[in-house]
Amino acid sequence: MRLFFREAVRYAIRMSKARQTPPAPRTKGQSASGNRANPKHTVRSPRHREAHTDAPLALTSDSKFPIHEAIRRLRAAARSWQAPVVTLMAAQNQSPFHVLIGCLLSLRTQDQVTAEAARRLFSLAKSPAELARVSVQAIAKTIYPVGFYRTKARVIHDICKTLEERYGGNVPSELDELLKLKGVGRKTANLVVTKGFGLPGICVDTHVHRISNRWGLVTTKTPEQTERALRELLPRDYWLEYNDLLVAFGQTICRPLSPLCSKCPLQDICPRKGVTRSR
Repeated sequence: MRLFFREAVRYAIRMSKARQTPPAPRTKGQSASGNRANPKHTVRSPRHREAHTDAPLALTSDSKFPIHEAIRRLRAAARSWQAPVVTLMAAQNQSPFHVLIGCLLSLRTQDQVTAEAARRLFSLAKSPAELARVSVQAIAKTIYPVGFYRTKARVIHDICKTLEERYGGNVPSELDELLKLKGVGRKTANLVVTKGFGLPGICVDTHVHRISNRWGLVTTKTPEQTERALRELLPRDYWLEYNDLLVAFGQTICRPLSPLCSKCPLQDICPRKGVTRSR
């Protein structure tokens, strides 16, 4: 870290000296670099520029967010953070069914409550066939006090019946098929694909959507738009871990209101877009 700051200071000094030197007058049609302007010149995409991990760290406001450096730092810092509950469940039991039900329980519910409700539910029934035979009332009583427990009980019961009737008791691995299940949105479907099956996907929840925009990596209005943008911009090697890192980061440091910027491992590279108050 000390080496990083020394290099950053040296870079800032060089840039400061360069700004103090008045530029030579340009002739008509000449660009700032001294070359003739070419209206057909193709600008390299952000993804192409990010591929060069040895490039100097972006220090100016108009440069692209250094995603490689951010991921490296978050990986190191995440060792002291609590992993998202669905990730912990997937690590304990890599069944796509467990991941699917765990994700449904986790919506609008604290992680500890979700973990306890999932443990009680799976001690009652371990497969779609078994859970389909349990009444909706019994499921609701078992998963209480998760948020919207009555609605979730009906959704879980219907999904288990659908899995038995249409998919032979198995959870489909295709995103489009998962989205056909009543009550399953893109966030849940992507979590099942990535955590349940270990397949490439990008799960975007409120944390991922907020932080990706706060970094200036994307400029989007909805999580769905963020997912589409990230599929184009984010290097594929980061897809599986991106949600885990940003959810833990968002719960611990980069909170929705008044983020803890003074404790953030990215404070010197984050543009803090949209942040009006921090600690």
